[in-house]
Amino acid sequence: MSITTTVPQPTFTPTGFVAPTEEAILTGVIEDTQAAFGGVLNLSVSVPSSLTTPQGQLASSETAIVGNANDTFVFATQMFDPAYAFGRYQDALARIYFLERNPAQPTVLQILCGGLQGVVIAANKLIIDTSGNTYYCTAGGTIPSGGSITLSFANLLPGPIAVPGSNQVSIYQSVPGWDTVSCTSGTLGNVVESRSAFESRRALSVAQNSNGSLPSIQGAVLSVPNVIDAYVTENDTNSAVTIGNYSLAANSLYVAVVGGTAAAIAQAIWSRKAPGCSYNGNTTVTVYDTSPQYVPPYPAYAVQFEIPISLPILFAVNIANSALVPSNAVALIQGAIISAFAGGDGGPRARIATKVFASRFYAPIAALGAWVQIISLEIGSTNAASATFTGSISGNVLTVSAVASGALAVGQTISDTTAGIIIGTTITALGTGTGGTGTYTVSNSQTVGSEPMQSSIANLFTVAVNLNQNPTIAPANIQVTLT
Repeated sequence: MSITTTVPQPTFTPTGFVAPTEEAILTGVIEDTQAAFGGVLNLSVSVPSSLTTPQGQLASSETAIVGNANDTFVFATQMFDPAYAFGRYQDALARIYFLERNPAQPTVLQILCGGLQGVVIAANKLIIDTSGNTYYCTAGGTIPSGGSITLSFANLLPGPIAVPGSNQVSIYQSVPGWDTVSCTSGTLGNVVESRSAFESRRALSVAQNSNGSLPSIQGAVLSVPNVIDAYVTENDTNSAVTIGNYSLAANSLYVAVVGGTAAAIAQAIWSRKAPGCSYNGNTTVTVYDTSPQYVPPYPAYAVQFEIPISLPILFAVNIANSALVPSNAVALIQGAIISAFAGGDGGPRARIATKVFASRFYAPIAALGAWVQIISLEIGSTNAASATFTGSISGNVLTVSAVASGALAVGQTISDTTAGIIIGTTITALGTGTGGTGTYTVSNSQTVGSEPMQSSIANLFTVAVNLNQNPTIAPANIQVTLT
């Protein structure tokens, strides 16, 4: 016998499966039920929304069951589309391309380690910052004749933990002959890779099947374990070209990478770049061609790429004061900005060679609660320095001996390129200086020898990040005021 029903089924349209409305399903269920019992059941059909009889309740329940089944079916069909898939479904689609979602990644610091020549700092040796966060040495190294070596230290816990200041770290596990540590830069960690970031990486990975194209190189580099960000461009002309503040050699490739190991990054670049192409960058790694047609000694290639310098981003947030504002409002706002900066809210993280917009951070701050009433939110960086000058610091006094450009003022954040200045150090008062040479009071007591410095302030709505810069953030660079 054939089984018939008047309950409508999902229909397939140019945009996919569309489920019938529950009103249409209910009408079909009522018709089927009446047909089965000769049309004599009292279902309160005159008021479909008030099916109070036992028969009406059964019709309502059956409608809900059919509706739930339809919703599950439509949801499952949508998950076959990479544009909509998330969670386990997105993991399954990416697995076709041999990709796995990046787990949460720790904040990684570049630490200048000082001591006696020949002292070995082994992998997994620990340092600690003033906030109690512990970091382990990722690879280890030997202090050379110069008395210092820069090594990478990763936080023991994954996720975005603010980069400490240069003098806010200390040795946790002592090694005879290893005397000092100083944080020169850092890379903010990640939460578990978001749906949008994972899909973007999957799309780029498809290009790995090709060679020579920029997307294929970027896709290969982004697939290297623990790589957080990568930017790839080229100069296909016969003369040097300057992009932003960076000069690319003629007929050359430029790759900037944050995270990962140098050897794996160089191998990924070499495996996808076009033959005969030269490189740019501050890091050189030798890659060997171990293809079957060669025997030792294998052909060696010097691959260059850029490990970008840190670009601290400054924030100035002004919110309305009221009785609803909690006592920890500053810490909450700083935490929301740091999380969003790393993409923790599901939006894009701050990246190499892009723009950081102040408007990007309105929503994560506002999401803290109804007590947040943003009056203004501005950003800045040393790319738009208020002043460049030569200065030294003793205690809380900044002495400026020469000014190359601009003028110093109260409220400006000062920094240097050697990470000698404590992160978040600001000018709090004028001394003998009124914008030029002279003395100024600064917020953090420290000792810094005479060197080039910059001052900057968060007074912009967008910051352009250069090709060789990795945007970073620290709580001390997020100023919050209540008006």
